[in-house]
Formats: sequence, C-alpha cells, structure tokens
Amino acid sequence: MEKTYHFTGIKGSGMSALALMLHQMGKKVQGSDSTDYFFTQRGLEQAGVPLLPFDEKNIKPEFELIAGNAFRDDNNVEIAFAHKNGFPFKRYHEFLGHFMEDFISIGVAGAHGKTSTTGMLAHVMSNIVDTSYLIGDGTGRGNANSKYFVFESDEYERHFMPYHPEYTIMTNIDFDHPDYFEGIEDVTAAFQDYANNIKNGIFAYGEDVNLRKLTAKAPIYYYGFEANDDYRAENLIRSTRGSSFDAYFRGQLLGHFVVPAYGKHNVLNALSVVAVCHNLGLDMVEVADHLLTFRGVKRRFTEKKVGEIIIIDDFAHHPTEIEATLDAARQKYPDREIVAVFQPHTFTRTIAFADEFAAVLDHADTVYLAQIYGSAREVDHHEITAQDLADKVRKPAKVVDLDNISPLLDHDRAVYVFMGAGNIQKYEIAFEKLLGQISTNLQ
Repeated sequence: MEKTYHFTGIKGSGMSALALMLHQMGKKVQGSDSTDYFFTQRGLEQAGVPLLPFDEKNIKPEFELIAGNAFRDDNNVEIAFAHKNGFPFKRYHEFLGHFMEDFISIGVAGAHGKTSTTGMLAHVMSNIVDTSYLIGDGTGRGNANSKYFVFESDEYERHFMPYHPEYTIMTNIDFDHPDYFEGIEDVTAAFQDYANNIKNGIFAYGEDVNLRKLTAKAPIYYYGFEANDDYRAENLIRSTRGSSFDAYFRGQLLGHFVVPAYGKHNVLNALSVVAVCHNLGLDMVEVADHLLTFRGVKRRFTEKKVGEIIIIDDFAHHPTEIEATLDAARQKYPDREIVAVFQPHTFTRTIAFADEFAAVLDHADTVYLAQIYGSAREVDHHEITAQDLADKVRKPAKVVDLDNISPLLDHDRAVYVFMGAGNIQKYEIAFEKLLGQISTNLQ
C-alpha cells in the first residue's frame, strides 16, 4: 500500500517546500494548517496537494507524520492526538536529515541571506545538472534521481544539527533569536557544531570574524572582497540594473558574472554560488549564464509598481537585513525618496535590538512603524512598544495602524519598502487598496 505523508503545519515555508518536493517525487502527500491564507499555499494548491484544517481525524497510524517545529500538545490537536495514541512522528528537520542522505547535499546556513542564496544556488545548479532543492520561501523541486540536493539549513534551536551534508555555505554569524540563543558566543558555538557535520567542504564569508574562528574536518574556503579570501570578487560595478564582478579563485580568474540583484550582500551571495559550482566542477560559462537569469525568491525584495509608486516587499526583520534591503533600494532607485514601513517581529527581538533597529531605519528618508508582531512563543510584558522604537529613530517616524494607513500617502513618487516577518503584507495590501480607491476617484 502506498505510504501517505501527512504534514502538520504544511503552510510553513520549509514544510510547504518539502511537501511540494515529495509530491513531485511521486509520493502521496497531504497536510493541515490554519485556514488563514499564506503565500506558501499557492504552489501546493496548484499541485493539487490536499490542504485540510487541523483535526485529529487527519492522523492515521499508517501515515508518515511530519510536524512543524512550532506545534506541541498544548497548541495543536493533531500533535496531542499522536502523542496520546503513541503514533510516531518526525519534526521537519529530523525528516530532512534522513532525506538528504540519498543525494550529494549542499546546505545554506547563516543568520541572514539563507533563502536568497539557496534560491540562487538552486536556480543555477538545476539549470546545469539534475538538482532537487528546498527553499525557505515555500518553493521545492523533487526528483528521486537527482544527483544533488540544495537546501536551507536553519540555525534556530540548532535545527541544523541532524544535517550532515557534503557541502555548506555559511553566509554569516550574527546574534538573532534572543528567545533561544544566549548571545553571539552561543550562536558561534552552534555553527561550530554544525561545521563538524560537514563532509567535503565549507564556503564561508571571509570578513565575518566569527566564521573565521571555525574549525572543521572538511576544508574551509573563504569568499569575499579581501586579498586573503580563497574566492574573491574584484572590479565590482553596482548600477540601477544590478551588479557585476570578476571572480577569482586563489588568483585564477574564473569569469565575469552579472547578477540582476541589488545590494552588496547579493554580490556575496552570488560569489558563494560561484565558489560552490567551481568546487563541484561545473562549467563557469554556464554558471554565469544562469546567474544572469535569476529573478529572486518570494518575499525578498519583491517589487510592484502602482502608478508612479514603487512598492517593495521584503522579509527583513533583523537590523542587518534591514540595512541590506535599504542599501539595495538606494542602489536601484538613487533619485527617489525611500520610505521604510517596518513591522518589528517579536517583543524579545525588538527589546534586544531597539537601538540597532533605530540606527538602520535612519538609512531611509521617512519611517513608518506597524505595531509589534508578537510570536506565539512569547508573552507581551509591555516592556516595549512600536512608539518606543519610533522615538529612537532620528528621521521622521510615525506609528501606523492597519485601520488607518493614510499617513503613507504624504509622499510623491516614493519607493515604499515594506519589511517584516509577521503580517506586514496586510499593511501593504491595505495601502495598495487605498491607492486604488484614490485612482478610481480621480478618474
């Protein structure tokens, strides 16, 4: 009898990608989740994967159960039912650790840039050699006969520890998730443990002092802009059309590469992709061709135009990510007003990084703050508010509510950068709706 894979929390970004991948491999897949709409469900619906509301009736003893990491007995009826009846299940990262053993696997780890880099690597490699992949924006591609498997390797709660890939990229080490990690030393220790799992090669950003501290049985190749990096980008040109650079490996020219993406961080992401592909022996001309056609991933600098107004949607929710996103907006639109619309994500992160958030938001011309989006894992002790954060920003800053988004209209031909990991898209949709109403009334 054909096995059914049931996903509890199938709309999660990693879960939806994994479900899609198994479905494409010919497996029987279904899943359950909240009935709220999530951008990740579109691909599942198009593939015909059944999406069910949470219900203990979804659980059968013969099913292979895969559970999202956020779900427990006290917040999910399916997990409680499975525990009560002794039905085994694997967490997402536990299942993935076993799954990747059938391929030559390449993980992408780092506090920031995982999804964009995974997407870029998956795009390039899958156009050159048969590659399955799992991207944190909900995108997955599966072929049981693939030689390679590219996936996102998440450090939160040390979820990457069941992974033992042949190769990994490490984009950076930074302190985030203050609800779990105790500080930068704790984060670095987690990456050190992960580095010990890697079999054949680590590609690490060379200007990150904490990545430079790592040791491993596998060789470590550093990439960046400095003379002591193994893989080095030179002759960097950033324009309103994207970025280009020459890549060298220990003094040997690998080629000229153009990536239609913005911000210095995306040059580094592209360089890490070049490094991996070079190490795997892939043709550098083909790598350059396919880097040029990369169109980004979901919720990472996603753009749309409404009349003369540019709206950018980005997942940025850490100061380092906000700085990179605003840098990218400045590169592409140097002559426009940049308006940041930011929703702080989790009270613990907002408290831990309040001063850093204020400093990087000052890179915009004007700042609007949505109310803090609390996590299900925490309780609001009223230690900080969005207004407290607005008071720290030196540029003009206001707090806006979802039911009154009209203050955002006070700008002409601006670039609006909506950023956050909560429900910031609801603010974006409300703003677009308001713009549509104004346009209709003017006709």
